[in-house]
Amino acid sequence: MATLNDQIEEIILSHGTRGMDRIRGAVPAGYCARAAKLIIENKGRVLIGTGFPVVGSFETDGPIGAIALYRVLEGLGYEPIFGCAPPISQVLAGDFRTLEVPILSWEATRAIVESALADMRPSVIVSIERSGVAKDGRYYNMRGKDISDVLAKFDLFFELCDCPTIAVGDGGNEIGMGNIITELAQLPIVPSVTRCDELVIATVSNWGVYGIIAAMSRELRQDLFSLFDPVEIVRHLVDRGAVDGKTGVAECTEDGFPLAVGLSIITQLRELAAAR
Repeated sequence: MATLNDQIEEIILSHGTRGMDRIRGAVPAGYCARAAKLIIENKGRVLIGTGFPVVGSFETDGPIGAIALYRVLEGLGYEPIFGCAPPISQVLAGDFRTLEVPILSWEATRAIVESALADMRPSVIVSIERSGVAKDGRYYNMRGKDISDVLAKFDLFFELCDCPTIAVGDGGNEIGMGNIITELAQLPIVPSVTRCDELVIATVSNWGVYGIIAAMSRELRQDLFSLFDPVEIVRHLVDRGAVDGKTGVAECTEDGFPLAVGLSIITQLRELAAAR
């Protein structure tokens, strides 16, 4: 019989399109539960990095889950803070605590990150659908196109921090995928080499966040899904320029999936977390 952790992972890896379901065995089972435990046991300031650049804007996958996690953490008494580059940093800053991470050289960014970590002293750092650096020091999208010129180097927070780190990704080119770099050789992408303490893989990164929230809900015996509205979140983002990462169209979808699919993922996870 499948365990609760197995069921969570099966749900967030359903509808597979980019191969995360095929390399599931590379990540030790129970990863959503372990990520949830890291968050629960390290209450305080949580830095959340998100925002993948697409056609001059940013994609809906990542920010939807990031805002959901922000709302959950805020409801639990944490102090979440977004860490993002323009343009999404400017979109989020009006409604959320936001640290802008500018698009600069590695050397210049390192100084900014060191200063931010000293000031902020985060208890946990989470990356949600953030492009991670490849072994050649460049950044690539899922088609293998070099997008380094529009990427802030959020990887440095993972390299320089002394707190636990969690990364959520769905393709292999995101921060955290360095944990399974060998297995990623079978996928047609330029993988990221940046590592993390707990890697969460999913078909859509937003769904990976929902898996963490489900595990937190079960552990805390609270319906944490009641703390956010994914429909309101995606409309808010699309109204401010977010686009689907696969189509480049400003519509209420995520990685080519209708929002209804993501809502069904939430329904399944919510029911699973509530089951006794």
